Amino acid sequence: MHNFSLLHDDVMDGDLTRRHRPTVWSLFGTSNAILAGDAILGLAPRILSATGSEHALTAIDWFGKCVVKLCEGQAADISFSERVDVGIDACVAMARAKTGELLGTSCALGGLFAGADRTQITALREFGSEIGLAFQLVDDLLGIWGDPAVTGKPVRSDLVDRKKSLPVTAALGSGTQAGRRLAELFHQEESDAGLLAELVEEAGGRDWAMQTAEQAFARAKQWLEQAGLDKVAGGELLALAALTCRRNK
Repeated sequence: MHNFSLLHDDVMDGDLTRRHRPTVWSLFGTSNAILAGDAILGLAPRILSATGSEHALTAIDWFGKCVVKLCEGQAADISFSERVDVGIDACVAMARAKTGELLGTSCALGGLFAGADRTQITALREFGSEIGLAFQLVDDLLGIWGDPAVTGKPVRSDLVDRKKSLPVTAALGSGTQAGRRLAELFHQEESDAGLLAELVEEAGGRDWAMQTAEQAFARAKQWLEQAGLDKVAGGELLALAALTCRRNK
């Protein structure tokens, strides 16, 4: 499911590279990339069905709901590029739908197949949702200030594409002089991406995103504690959570 979303996302964004390699559409064409993504998505629920578990039907239902939610989040993300009234609450909701739902459902499915009770599954789902939000925040930071040699993306790619990412939205709504200047320049094609990055940072967008990612990480830890997992499993998931907030690619 994740790879399906990446194949289609690269088509929609027109990205030429992914993980330091050419994207599928850039090598094989848009139609083939869409069809490959569709095929992968069709194969995914078969993995759940093939388990023969008594939970398979529930798992496939959760999976389907997650796909719909992910698409809703992606649709919102696309619409933001044409809107001037995007607030930070709407942007966070988009990130929770697009990324938080994917990781939340993944964690819930793990709990379901492991025989967790309803309280534990809820805690695992919330843990994944918070990790998803943190992941998106860090991803947005890397989209502006990441090292292209590490991320595999062009420098300041999100600003070049004029994406209303979380740091940008926070800066635009900051009420600061830098935020107002950013709003004036953001949709002007001749505006330099380096200057836009400076304005986002000056308006507090970078600090806000970093702090919000850490807050999401802290909430994730609390949900993980409530899940009551054994020490090894809990430790591995906590390490995964920490990675989302401190990765560089």
